[in-house]
Amino acid sequence: MTTVIELIEAGEKQLADAGVAFGHGTTNAFDEAAWLVLWQLGLPLDGLHEAAERPVSPADVARVAELLAARIATRKPAAYLTKEAWLQGVPFYVDERTIVPRSFIAELLADGTIDPWLGEHTQQVLDLCTGNGSLAVLAALTYPDVRVDAADLSTEALQVAAINVTRHALDDRVRLIESDGLVALPGPYDLILCNPPYVNARSMATLPAEYRAEPELALAGGADGMDFVRRLFADAPACMSDNAVLVLEIGNERVHFEAAFPKLEVVWLDTSAGEDQVLLVTRSSLLS
Repeated sequence: MTTVIELIEAGEKQLADAGVAFGHGTTNAFDEAAWLVLWQLGLPLDGLHEAAERPVSPADVARVAELLAARIATRKPAAYLTKEAWLQGVPFYVDERTIVPRSFIAELLADGTIDPWLGEHTQQVLDLCTGNGSLAVLAALTYPDVRVDAADLSTEALQVAAINVTRHALDDRVRLIESDGLVALPGPYDLILCNPPYVNARSMATLPAEYRAEPELALAGGADGMDFVRRLFADAPACMSDNAVLVLEIGNERVHFEAAFPKLEVVWLDTSAGEDQVLLVTRSSLLS
């Protein structure tokens, strides 16, 4: 009888041969196959070692084959097929109404990187461009004494975020707000987290199908990727308290960022993808 590890290795070859793109929770064909196989079999996603030699019935083999075929045929991210994504070990519901959560800001919340800029004054937090609400939830879980506003232009994204806020029992601490940028947000905020649309036009045109399956509103940042960021930096100081900081993810757009804001003093924060993905800027820097 086929074992779990044999199914995963066969799935790995299928995905690699089909040339699917990764980046929505996994970075390679083996991890993606393991996710899909374990999920379809109802096994813990972190339990491969224990489940590897477990036999799989012919009916379950067929169900796995169907899921792998859907991944290849639709080119949808695996998270849209499983309706679940994980950040820092925390599960989140996700579907096509939002991008698949993968922000490096989640790492910085978990490892305390931004804590030196925070303190007793940090009471009001904003997760701008919240998508499925994952960063808002993680911020509320990381800092039990804060209140979090989670804002997005997309009402559909906020519907997904509501599922996750309720799932993690945070309805009393996380408020969902529909807002175009900072327009509907009163503040003042002591900490703003933002993973905005920042992909430049040239990169948008060459994205793999898996990324084009996501809402373009959440990805496209204009010619140089900085359209949203320009508005954000102009409007943010009025919504920030005196000692507030803004943590911003800009992905692979550091060159465009520095061209757009050559004199702005920022701190680049170290993540698993390097020191050019996420930055921190103070209110005083934005004002100067």
